[in-house]
Amino acid sequence: MSLLLLPLPQLSPFTVVTSTLRLKPLSSLKPPRSTPNSTLSISVSPPTTDSNVTTPKKVLLPIGFGTEEMEAVILIHVLRRAGANVTVASVEPQLQIEAAGGTKLVADTSISNCYDQIFDLIALPGGMPGSARLRDCDVLKRITCKQAEENRLYGAINAAPAVTLLPWGLLKRKKVTCHPAFFHKLPTFWAVKTNIQVSKGLTTSRGPGTAYMFALTLTEQLFGESVAREVAEFLLMRTDDDNVSKKEFNEIEWSVGHHPPTVLIPIAHGSEEIEVVTLIDILRRAKANVIVASVEKTLGVMASQGTKIVADKLISDVKESAHDLIILPGGTAGAQRLSKSRILKKLLKEQNSAGRIYGAVCSSPAILHKQGLLKDKKATAHPSVLDKLEDGAVNDAVVVIDGKLITSAGLSTVTDFALAIVGKLFGNGRARSVAEGLVFAYPKK
Repeated sequence: MSLLLLPLPQLSPFTVVTSTLRLKPLSSLKPPRSTPNSTLSISVSPPTTDSNVTTPKKVLLPIGFGTEEMEAVILIHVLRRAGANVTVASVEPQLQIEAAGGTKLVADTSISNCYDQIFDLIALPGGMPGSARLRDCDVLKRITCKQAEENRLYGAINAAPAVTLLPWGLLKRKKVTCHPAFFHKLPTFWAVKTNIQVSKGLTTSRGPGTAYMFALTLTEQLFGESVAREVAEFLLMRTDDDNVSKKEFNEIEWSVGHHPPTVLIPIAHGSEEIEVVTLIDILRRAKANVIVASVEKTLGVMASQGTKIVADKLISDVKESAHDLIILPGGTAGAQRLSKSRILKKLLKEQNSAGRIYGAVCSSPAILHKQGLLKDKKATAHPSVLDKLEDGAVNDAVVVIDGKLITSAGLSTVTDFALAIVGKLFGNGRARSVAEGLVFAYPKK
């Protein structure tokens, strides 16, 4: 499969780039193989929009207990990357919620504060019981019904079309799709088994594995095809199926004993939220024991596109622990902050010395390289830092495994990366099962 490998532009997180590159139509892009509240001290600049646009597009994204974190965060990240002003609103009494896979997210505001606002788009993530929590929120119901009545855009993914929109009467005479587990609930005549379905202002989709295409389809409706293409390029989305997805060198078994493997994911202000959350979600689905540790002074971090994530522990709380696997998420600012953590440096050095597994995605393989942990190893990374890996750089695969090292180009390819970890730790059978739950095409080989 060929990738759109473009240099990472040195721009504001919300800047939309225009390009003269000739790309395939957006329709040809494939989905990627697809605690108390803490003070968050980093501010996020408002989105930069095109000079011809007088006001930014406003998007409402509601979340509740049990919301599917991959879907919520991919929507937030992609739409903000495109230039939308995304409001994440909690339907719960508090702003912090625990998502379906255990990720702790903090909303920007309460849904009650959104009642009198007008949004260009309302996008509902799925998950259970998250979709039911959205359904039972009377304020959200009234906001969304008004959105539909006034012919403004709305969308839903996973269980939300069947569990949330159907009881509200918002699927009438519209072709819709949803997660296979809830497909039987849809009206038979109007139900379609497609990954994306657009029908009279309503866009629906199937699950986490189709969330990138769902978000890009909504982006195209808000901003046009050229912006959607640019965002797809930035995310390293594929355009066809003729490239090697994964390469493995010095193949060995990853044996961690009979206990559930422990995985440490350190995070910082500026970490890429789609990488952090995808790793957490997929590895926990596979029944790994995932610990999210903040290298900041607080549990709460502000990710690259403004998503507020609350870690399970501080890095100082895990400094004496041994972990079967340590994975570094990317994000330029986040990787820089991770590289300054003395405790994390020590943990990585011990991980290598003990012959345990470690890895990194996006810009973070540069951290491993700087510490000498890529010596005589093959690895990949985001195109903007790939040349820093020198002789060991691999540029024709989105996931590279070398012994007990695993790396990835990051962003949308992190789904491949996380499933490759599941395959190595638990076998291809479990990886395939997790992929099916995501509605994601797991490689046959």
